[in-house]
Amino acid sequence: MAQEAAPVLLVVLARLVSSTWHEGSGYYTESHTNEVYAEETPPEPALDYRRVPQWCATLNIHRGDATCYSPRGNSYRSSLGTRCELSCTRGYRLVGSSMVQCLPNRHWSGMAYCRQIRCHVLPAVLRGSYVCSAGVQMDSRCDYTCLPGYQLEGDRSRICMEDGRWSGTEPICVDLEPPKIRCPDSRERIAEPGKLTATVYWDPPRVKDSADGVIKRVMLRGPEPGSEFPEGEHVIRYTAHDQAYNRASCKFSVRVQVRRCPVLKPPQNGYISCTSDGNNYGATCEYLCDGGYERQGTSLRVCQSTQQWTGSQPLCTPMQINTAVNSAASLLDQFNEKRRLLVISAPDPSNRYYKMQISMLQQAACGLDLRHVTIIELVGQPPHEVGRIREHQLSLGIIQELRQFLHLTRSHFNAVLLDKAGTDRERYIAPVSPDELFVFIDTYLLGEREAARRAQNGDPCE
Repeated sequence: MAQEAAPVLLVVLARLVSSTWHEGSGYYTESHTNEVYAEETPPEPALDYRRVPQWCATLNIHRGDATCYSPRGNSYRSSLGTRCELSCTRGYRLVGSSMVQCLPNRHWSGMAYCRQIRCHVLPAVLRGSYVCSAGVQMDSRCDYTCLPGYQLEGDRSRICMEDGRWSGTEPICVDLEPPKIRCPDSRERIAEPGKLTATVYWDPPRVKDSADGVIKRVMLRGPEPGSEFPEGEHVIRYTAHDQAYNRASCKFSVRVQVRRCPVLKPPQNGYISCTSDGNNYGATCEYLCDGGYERQGTSLRVCQSTQQWTGSQPLCTPMQINTAVNSAASLLDQFNEKRRLLVISAPDPSNRYYKMQISMLQQAACGLDLRHVTIIELVGQPPHEVGRIREHQLSLGIIQELRQFLHLTRSHFNAVLLDKAGTDRERYIAPVSPDELFVFIDTYLLGEREAARRAQNGDPCE
C-alpha cells in the first residue's frame, strides 16, 4: 500500500522589520529583517515540530544582541518555543519588545530594533559658545566658554546621558569683570608768583570695558581739571561704571609747592607789611617805622624764585627834628605822614590849666608814643615867649607863624590836635584827659594799616 503523501507546507521567509537611524535627518526608516511569518497556515494535525529545527527566522539585531533559550538546547536558537531576550549595545535604545518567542505560526511574537540615543541640540549661549566632542550622541561632552570680559555661571560642561537628556543645567555668561581704568600720572606744580595756588590741568582717565566696551558713567571726586589748587598734596579719584554696574577706580595726586624765602623779622621800632602770604615767591614786603622813627635803607624787598630776598633789611632810627628851619611849614612837613601833633598854648608857665595838662600827658607818655603823638608847647609872652618840641627850642619867628597858622591866642589856655596830614582835627579850651584824647584818636584818626596793627599787637601800655 502506497504510503500516504504528507501534506505540503508552504513557507515564505520574510525579513524582520528593523529601523535604521539616518543621522542628522531626525527620521528613522524601517526595513524588514529577521521576521518570519507564514503565508498560509497548515493544518495543525499535520505538523511535526520536532522535525523542523529552523522554525522561525534567525534573529539578527543591528547594533544589538539576542540571548536565546531553546527547549531543545542551545544549538537550536530558532526552534519552536525558543525565547530570546533582546538588548542593544551602548549608545542605542531598544524600541519594541525586549522578549520574543518563536510561535507555531513560525513568527516571532514581537518586533524590535535598536535606535541610537541622541540628545536635543543645545541652545546657543548669549555672549558665549560651546564645543561638543560627539555632537548630540550619548557620552558627548559639551564644554562652554564665554567671550572675553564675561564669566561663566553654572555648569561648565554637560554630557548627553543614556536617557537622552543633558546633564546639569544651561549656564549663562555674565559680565562680572570691572572695567579697566587708568588715571593720569601724579604731578607737581610750583605756585605762581605772588600766589599760593597753582592752576593744574590733566587729561581724562583712559577707561575700557573688557566685555561689551560700553562705559556707562565716569565720576570725578575732586576738583575739575584747570582748577586752582592750594599748597599741599591733593588726591584726585575717578570711578567708572560699565553697563553691568561693575565699577573700577583709580587715583593720582596733585602736589602744589610754594617757594618760600626766609621769614623776615621786623626792624626794631618798626614793622613789616607784606603782600600774599608774606614770604612766598613774588611776595613784596614794605618796611615801616613807628611814629617818631625814620627808615634808613630800602623800603621794599621782594621774594625771588631763588627763595632769596632782594635788598637788605633797613633800620628804624629815632626821628631827627630840625628846628633850624626858615618857616613853620618846613617844621610841620617833617611830621607829615609820621606823627600827630598836639600843640598846647598857655599865657605863662604858671597857668593852672597848662600845668595840669602837662602833668597828665607826662603820665601818659607810652600811650602818646603808641599813637604817634608829639607835643609842641607854646608858653609865655614876647619877648620871653618859649616854644619847644621835647628838648628842641623853636625860634620866635617859628612860634609866631605857628600861632597865626593855627589861630592860637596867648591870652588863655588852648590846645589843637593835628592829624598826620597836618589837618586841624580837634580843639580844647580846657585840659583834656589822656583817655579822652586816646578815644578820639583811636576812633577817628587811625588809618586801616595802623588800626590792623593795633588790633594785632594790642596795647602794650596797659
